[in-house]
Amino acid sequence: MTEHEPVVDLQLDRAHSARIYDYMLGGKTNFLADRMAAGSVLGVFPAALVAARINREFMHRATRHLAGAGLRQFLDIGTGIPTPPNLHEIAQRTAPDARIVYTDNDPIVLAHAAALLRGTPQGRTAYVPADVTEPAGILSAPQLLDTLDLTRPVALSLNALMHFVTDDGRDRAHTVVETLKAALPSGSTLAMTHATADYSPDTMNRILGIYREAGTALQFRTRAEFLRFFDGWELLDPGVTLSHQWRPDCPEDATHVTDAEAACYAAVARKP
Repeated sequence: MTEHEPVVDLQLDRAHSARIYDYMLGGKTNFLADRMAAGSVLGVFPAALVAARINREFMHRATRHLAGAGLRQFLDIGTGIPTPPNLHEIAQRTAPDARIVYTDNDPIVLAHAAALLRGTPQGRTAYVPADVTEPAGILSAPQLLDTLDLTRPVALSLNALMHFVTDDGRDRAHTVVETLKAALPSGSTLAMTHATADYSPDTMNRILGIYREAGTALQFRTRAEFLRFFDGWELLDPGVTLSHQWRPDCPEDATHVTDAEAACYAAVARKP
């Protein structure tokens, strides 16, 4: 580090949603504060490990489907700690020329960004350090504009992200998503998951309190509120489902998890 480079505060004494998720997925890039928060969540919701895994598996299936359907550009916001296989690995297995831009606001994700940039020679990957609540900055970032052509369809991924954007009386989350959708051309897609309290409100309200005490704002949304994120776009079959029910690789996969254990809606839609 040179004397001119800023010192980045990784805030390792505070739990961070990306690192809690990393712990739930069995990753190694998490710290005491993250593990303590995760332990508290598991104390009231033991199925959190299952919910994290099936949420990640939805991303794999959706990405594989979209790459197979011809999408060659992917924008993954709220990337999280790299956990193989990452989105670019899934997309480039089907389409080696796929281009992927990752973005996250956790400086530890930035520190691990090199793992996200090891793509195929035919494709490209890039990383943008940014916050989803400032979508204009993401869309205008040089790294994004050098990698993606926003006049051609883009597959936008918002995986387990928007429940960390609270509305505070301003419908902020839907405004952010509409800004991102408006910047993408016809044929683009939105793949999204979002935690819900529809199936176990008491348990999920306790989880809200745990995250709040750890310094992370969280807002669960109903099915109707989740559906609003796709306004004006055409939902792909089977529409809005729980995360484990969206096009499972094997039909029996959707029967091994209860709706309350999944606690997360999922859907993919295309811009007309």
